[in-house]
Amino acid sequence: MKMHLDLATRDLGASVAFSSTLWKFRAIIAEFVGTAFLLLAVVGSGIMAQRLCGGSVGLALLANAIATGGALIAIICAFGPISGAHLNPVVTLADAWQGGVAWTMVAPYVAAQVLGALLGTALADGMFGLPLFFASHHDRSGGAMLVSEFVATFGLLATIWGCVHSRPAVAPFAVAAYIAGAYWFTPSTSFANPAVTIARSLTDTFAGIRPVDAPFFIVAQVLGAMAATALFAYLLPYEHVR
Repeated sequence: MKMHLDLATRDLGASVAFSSTLWKFRAIIAEFVGTAFLLLAVVGSGIMAQRLCGGSVGLALLANAIATGGALIAIICAFGPISGAHLNPVVTLADAWQGGVAWTMVAPYVAAQVLGALLGTALADGMFGLPLFFASHHDRSGGAMLVSEFVATFGLLATIWGCVHSRPAVAPFAVAAYIAGAYWFTPSTSFANPAVTIARSLTDTFAGIRPVDAPFFIVAQVLGAMAATALFAYLLPYEHVR
């Protein structure tokens, strides 16, 4: 009898371990595909807007913001139940810091997000008949741009922390609305995402950023995300933030 119980316990443990591994793999794939679609939306709509808006930068930005916001709602709703739809390394880092996603999943998530962003950019460029990757010449340098990215990323994380754990059903809409709005109230047009920043440095289109400017954006984004997370860890009880 004891031998049968030991075998059953071992089989159950193996089954649980396999299910856990399968769930982690699915989450990583979801982050990869979701981030790819995000960059398809950002870069692709930027190219389309630039071609159709007759040289009007304001109209092109409006089209880019609306397309990105709309796509974000769909992407978060589709992939949120699988991986949380982080789509953003600083969101993953902040979530791990507050006891959400396991630290062992941070590196796979971030790798999937960066690779997905690169794939999405290449697909967007390729669909519009452009080279898959070509370094951007879009100058986004200067202190004002860095403050802009800090503010944009702070606001994004504040939106996430403020909504997800109190009214999670509205989080996709709130995040999308914030990003669409931040396109207009930040001079950097609210990258707020290191994976997006890396990928957009490799497309010389409306959505691009010079590779030399990208590292400074990323530092500002990390600082903004950590500041917002620290604030909401203080404003909300730990169990609510988590």
